[in-house]
Amino acid sequence: MIKAAIIGVSGLSLTGPEAAMLRADPPAGIILFARNIADPAQLADFITQLREILPAEAVMMVDQEGGRVARLRPPHWRAHPSAGSIGALFAETEAAGLRAAWLTGALIGLDCAAAGFDVVCAPVLDLRLPSGHGVIGDRAYGDDPAAIARLARAAAAGLLAAGIQPVGKHAPGHGRARLDSHIALPEIRDNDLDADLVPFAANIDLPWMMTAHILYPVWDAARPATLSPTIIREIIRGRIGFGGVLVSDDLAMHALSGTPVERATGALIAGCDIALYCPGDLETTSAVLGAVSALTDAARHRLATASTLAQCRRYALKADDLAAERSALIP
Repeated sequence: MIKAAIIGVSGLSLTGPEAAMLRADPPAGIILFARNIADPAQLADFITQLREILPAEAVMMVDQEGGRVARLRPPHWRAHPSAGSIGALFAETEAAGLRAAWLTGALIGLDCAAAGFDVVCAPVLDLRLPSGHGVIGDRAYGDDPAAIARLARAAAAGLLAAGIQPVGKHAPGHGRARLDSHIALPEIRDNDLDADLVPFAANIDLPWMMTAHILYPVWDAARPATLSPTIIREIIRGRIGFGGVLVSDDLAMHALSGTPVERATGALIAGCDIALYCPGDLETTSAVLGAVSALTDAARHRLATASTLAQCRRYALKADDLAAERSALIP
């Protein structure tokens, strides 16, 4: 029975208790962070170790947006430009910006695929607004919803060309938030959020999306999106029209109240396919895995569809040639 959770682990290799936990309650996947990554040889050994224990269909996930959000970093891996710098290029020359977005997606995808990952938490579909908190900032392509939609689609196409499943985030939109949801619960009181939905609605064929830990009183005055059946059903699945794998943002973030177990089970009850719990602390992670339900049949189908999409869209790419082309666009 595969549990409807993706979890973090503590260090550069599995401890004995962690391995026992994964065997007892196998999760839908593992997400790795800087604390888990030293160099290519260590990472390859670690992912091999994880795959020997996990079910064959479990995914390996990583945050690798480019810019300041990157777990694979020089000197062992390439540096990648931020979405904001690609958006600035697009504002000057649309064709160059779209090409840079695709190239960056492809190069990130090649790095991550070679390292053993299946899923990359990118692209960001949020707006970048002057009033918004800097936690999004240059992680977003800009403030024009139509431009964001096109650039995110190009980046996602690059990731898929490298065989990687992209995750659009943070539905239904983080850009207006004035607080960092890692620290506190943002509340977006705007009544007209149509523009925020445009990039998500234009990318409903992405295999994955991630929810936002944000309160939107216009839709649900009591519960943030991750925990809101109304927002997930009526906005993300309804108005946006997303039908792929819906994963929560990290449930350890301080935007949410309650215990990690309450948050994880609440996210699944609200309509997320998968609860994401990242810190890697053994006791609480084990409690989360023990408490969450198995993947639903619908979630298993969505996961299989996402994997098939990446396999079908993958083709041979020459990383050095792509890197040289991108360097000519964004030195």
